[in-house]
Amino acid sequence: MERFTAFESAMAVLPVDNIDTDQIIPARFLKTISKEGLGDQLFYDWRYEADGSPKGDFVLNSGAARSAQVLLAGDNFGCGSSREHAPWALTQYGFRAVISTSFADIFKGNSLKNSLLPVVVSREIHAKLLQQAAGDPQSKVRVDLERQTLTLADGTECRFAVDEFSKTCMLEGVDELGYLLKHEAEIAAYEAAHAGGLDTVGVGL
Repeated sequence: MERFTAFESAMAVLPVDNIDTDQIIPARFLKTISKEGLGDQLFYDWRYEADGSPKGDFVLNSGAARSAQVLLAGDNFGCGSSREHAPWALTQYGFRAVISTSFADIFKGNSLKNSLLPVVVSREIHAKLLQQAAGDPQSKVRVDLERQTLTLADGTECRFAVDEFSKTCMLEGVDELGYLLKHEAEIAAYEAAHAGGLDTVGVGL
């Protein structure tokens, strides 16, 4: 994974509540174990006509949203089944963060493991973001994981919560295994220092 750095971006606005993982990426696309190409299948049934042509009125098919790295979604985003393909599809499209008033727990955990930042904001800030995007679709927000802050176009800054271990992994650009491997020398030293003690315990039992 790449290190997660602070960035500014316009928002793709999809203020629909209870968007589940089957809407994020339909089940028929889950046969692959590769992330490649999943960005094209993101929100497929909302994004394309039956013949595969783009729907002109869907947010990802027009304007600044095409290059947005932030998705502004409705409440309870990512509910439904636990498919990891959902954050894969979002990151493959180019999203680095999703803003909502709440996330399904499993989706939130899967996102953090795949360098997709779920940002929980209050309903007041959410309404302000919607108003900002409606007034100027090109307006940007700044996402800073290290400081745990979201900054709106008018300068309003709000803090968001994030699991400390997930934050560390994202900032360092490593997954859970990568984090352990970075401490391989310390783990080996600890095991060597305590090997005798472990043998003694075994004999005592």
